[in-house]
Amino acid sequence: PGKPVLQDLSATLKAGKAYAVVGASGGGKSTLLRLLHIPDDNTSGQVLFDGIDIRRLTPESLNGLVSVVQQNVFVFNASIRDNITMFRVFPQETLDEVICRAHLEELVARRGLDALCGEGGCELSGGEKQRLSIARAIIKDAPIVLLDEVTANMDVENELMIQMALQELLQDKTVIMIAHKLSTIKNVDQILVLENGKITQRGTHDQLVSQDGLYQKLWNIQYEASSWSI
Repeated sequence: PGKPVLQDLSATLKAGKAYAVVGASGGGKSTLLRLLHIPDDNTSGQVLFDGIDIRRLTPESLNGLVSVVQQNVFVFNASIRDNITMFRVFPQETLDEVICRAHLEELVARRGLDALCGEGGCELSGGEKQRLSIARAIIKDAPIVLLDEVTANMDVENELMIQMALQELLQDKTVIMIAHKLSTIKNVDQILVLENGKITQRGTHDQLVSQDGLYQKLWNIQYEASSWSI
């Protein structure tokens, strides 16, 4: 209370590029992502899309610009079809394409589009819920995509399928993602390193891993952990 989560923070992100935000837990990553689609949370400063303060945009306009895929997916107690389309009507050909791009074919073949997802998606696995969320974003086709650690706590098979679905979603988009697994962001255009609410480093993976700083420390920890065995 009384202390800003983010402070003295400035960044310019170019359209069509991919960016990653990394840092220790509690450093302000999720808050930064939240400010890009919930404009009333900032107490000072501005978030600008093409020079326009997003607080001047109508909720409908802002919603049309941004898709959000989060770690914890909200699933309605409704059919698979309605959870993908968010209760709008689309031609079956469009749905078939989206299901294929989101790698949901096995789920739909096994249960059908009209099968209920259950309260909170209890009838779906974690990976299926994530791919359902990606399908929503594909059908929405917003130019800006925010990803909040979407492959966290996933087994290898589900993580691979989610990564393939994300490749379909992120074509020609402006992407800002939070990532703890640094191996998944090696090819983004720029990485922003957050420490205590401030950007302390920015650059490509190769640039940051060669500099003394938090990114190099996190990379070395993850590299060493990958060789652990029991």
